[in-house]
Amino acid sequence: MGSPGPRARPVPPAVLALRRLPSPRLTGIGAALFAAAAMFSLACLDWLLFDGSPVVYGVLFLPVSALTALWVRPADLVTAPISVPIAFALGVIPISGGTGGFGGQAMAVVTALAVHAGWLYGGTLVAGLIATVRKVRLMRQRRRRMLLAARAARTRRPKG
Repeated sequence: MGSPGPRARPVPPAVLALRRLPSPRLTGIGAALFAAAAMFSLACLDWLLFDGSPVVYGVLFLPVSALTALWVRPADLVTAPISVPIAFALGVIPISGGTGGFGGQAMAVVTALAVHAGWLYGGTLVAGLIATVRKVRLMRQRRRRMLLAARAARTRRPKG
């Protein structure tokens, strides 16, 4: 084999490490269940270790949002920015600190969601940006394939 063409670029070591990570493809429901289970588990862990620190919970929400958007299959990309806020709301239940029955717990969850809306918006933005970038890349790949197929079809036609 010859040397690589002039367009070949060296791949950074961080990209090589990311390529070795698992790349599951979850359905929309699977991604929502992953996000909800991860956030609820992390909230329970936060409650046990850090006494329900909202900052720890918010910081942990950002990578869960990113993973949800990265792991959802291409056909279900639109579900990632929809499911992560639901997962945030489900996970905030253990750390909201409500007392006094269902009404007190519900008010604590609503208050926690209102007070920590910045984390909620940030994670949703992360998931939305990743899903958008993935969708744009898929559309470009599809367009490139169609152009190559059209070009190949033109060259195969007999001239007559």
